[in-house]
Amino acid sequence: MSTNSTAAWVPIALMLRPQGRRGELLAEPLSDLAGLFAAGRSVTLAPPLAAEPPQGFANASIEDHWFPTGRNAGRIVLKLSGCDSISQAEALAGQQLLVAAAELPPLAPDTFFVGDLLGCELFDATGPGEPTRVGHIVDVEFPTAPDGRTRLEDAAPLLGVAPHAPDPAAPEPAEADPVVPLLVPFVRAWLDTVDIPGRRIVMRLPPGLTDPA
Repeated sequence: MSTNSTAAWVPIALMLRPQGRRGELLAEPLSDLAGLFAAGRSVTLAPPLAAEPPQGFANASIEDHWFPTGRNAGRIVLKLSGCDSISQAEALAGQQLLVAAAELPPLAPDTFFVGDLLGCELFDATGPGEPTRVGHIVDVEFPTAPDGRTRLEDAAPLLGVAPHAPDPAAPEPAEADPVVPLLVPFVRAWLDTVDIPGRRIVMRLPPGLTDPA
């Protein structure tokens, strides 16, 4: 199973803070797609969580990148065109970098963009009959080492699944207990079907995984 993004734009990094005197920025990578941060890659700046670049936001290109060690391990340092000083880098902190989905290489089999998984309905096909609905995917987490930053490459991502899809039109309750998503390992061996356009994912989950704590 493989897929390309159904979105027109894909976020690849969230800019954190200046990291150098020539306009370099420390960033949180939002994808591990090979070659994504190659020199010359065209990117567009946008506010956090924006699905597409708003009018007036600037385009840039990646001039250089490297992966730091130590306390910033797991992050990335980016040098963007037109950003050549600490003050210019400070102005970009908090923004995200978007890349046009059409410019990205095809994904490897069983690989998906995080943004395409969010909003999908998760179903469990373990039992007899039709698959049963587990919930609505609201988050994707990546297990890390004890330092909290270094991603464990051999560990499966965790789907954060809420029992009900959010209703944007519903008023926010004055006092409500926060909904703690169920964490479901996105294990390849458990996958049945992934229908990104249909916003539906079917897995065969181990017994007891979805039982209330």
